[in-house]
Amino acid sequence: MTNFESLGLSEKLLEAVEAEGYTTPTPVQEQSIPPLLAGRDVLGVAQTGTGKTAAFALPVLQIMSRSKNQGRRYIRALILSPTRELAAQIGDRFSAYGENLNIKHKVIFGGVNQNPQVRALQKGIDVLVATPGRLLDLINQGHIDITRVEFFVLDEADRMLDMGFIRDIKKVLKLLPNKRQNLLFSATMPKSIADLAGSFLHNAIMIDVSPKEITVDRIKQKIMFVRKADKRRLLVNLIKEEKVSCGIIFTRTKHGANRLVKQLDQSRINAAAIHGNKSQGARTKALAGFKNGSIPILVATDIASRGIDVEGITHVFNYDLPNEPESYVHRIGRTARAGRSGIAYGFCDESESGYLVGIQQLIGHEIDTDIDHEFHFSGAIPKPDQKPGKIKENKSSKKKSQNRPRNKKDSTQNRSNQSGRSNSDNNQRPRQNNRNSSRNSSTRSSNNNHSRGNNRSRDSNNR
Repeated sequence: MTNFESLGLSEKLLEAVEAEGYTTPTPVQEQSIPPLLAGRDVLGVAQTGTGKTAAFALPVLQIMSRSKNQGRRYIRALILSPTRELAAQIGDRFSAYGENLNIKHKVIFGGVNQNPQVRALQKGIDVLVATPGRLLDLINQGHIDITRVEFFVLDEADRMLDMGFIRDIKKVLKLLPNKRQNLLFSATMPKSIADLAGSFLHNAIMIDVSPKEITVDRIKQKIMFVRKADKRRLLVNLIKEEKVSCGIIFTRTKHGANRLVKQLDQSRINAAAIHGNKSQGARTKALAGFKNGSIPILVATDIASRGIDVEGITHVFNYDLPNEPESYVHRIGRTARAGRSGIAYGFCDESESGYLVGIQQLIGHEIDTDIDHEFHFSGAIPKPDQKPGKIKENKSSKKKSQNRPRNKKDSTQNRSNQSGRSNSDNNQRPRQNNRNSSRNSSTRSSNNNHSRGNNRSRDSNNR
């Protein structure tokens, strides 16, 4: 059996690993650490929860400890992360692994005052963990120099592209020195990621710990077919019946997360939402409460959940099934960490049966179903010939009826909307139309005066 000693780590790093309670390296650590220590570029297919942070943090720290900076510290390693939570988690890991080393690191991200980050940068650091937006902001302001970076890590590359960071990534790559060591991690490997990897990795070693290879034996999975309107009541029943003290609920949208937290509060269940629209202070407070147990339930979207690495999560609820099958494996991987067991519930309504088909095709087997609960809805069960993906709804007739004016007033308002008038103008139009109808025989001069009056009204409303 492989151990950390056999991977070539230094004594100080082995002490740190032991202090963290690690005994056996995970597959991604076992396959990544030796080639990275040897100076090779690495392309890794692995999700959060597989131990990939240690897979690149340990080699970075060891390589940097071999030769110390002469004079003032400068940024020698850059780790790019898509979300604040993941960046903060990576920073925590560097603190733990580098406890016995004289290597300074800093985490920077947007949504908070930049001044403390700038002051830390001015003192000099060795490792920078950053989100793309804040990194480029501080580079443009002259606070960050990445022209001497020796080690570059692009983490969660697929999520980076999903969030629209591809241009930012390319800008960062242009600023980096040509001679450096690179590592790219991605949960999936579509053509867009493969092309990106090929643009800056050199003679890279490919490591694949993809979802199909991740064992989920310790995770009990259940699918429950339910009407969309009954999901909340089913969720409340499960949380109370199973006395969930540490669980994550996944919703598809930010608005859905906020709404669900309010609904749970009405059922006397303490929960907090975490998503991209929340301020950094609110996100940090919610995550801290979840970690210390004062908040038993966290409601999250997929993007915000990247970086939530909390031990002891017993339940994962897929309140909305993900439209990307790979996200399902990522979600349920939040539980059953560090050898523990866990349970993952999936609520499937009549619009999500195609998502379920795609998930089951990805993982290679059908997930156990629970049809004995009181809200069971057989209409949500996938049909025998069901194809993966979104259920297409016939909305053409509905859209036509919505767009067709119901009366003259609606027709006038539609024309007003098309011309770019404000809502407040539209609210005034019916009365104006009535007046206009009695003025059809008015002179052109009076019409012009009326037009100028409307313009003044619109200016006032727009202010």
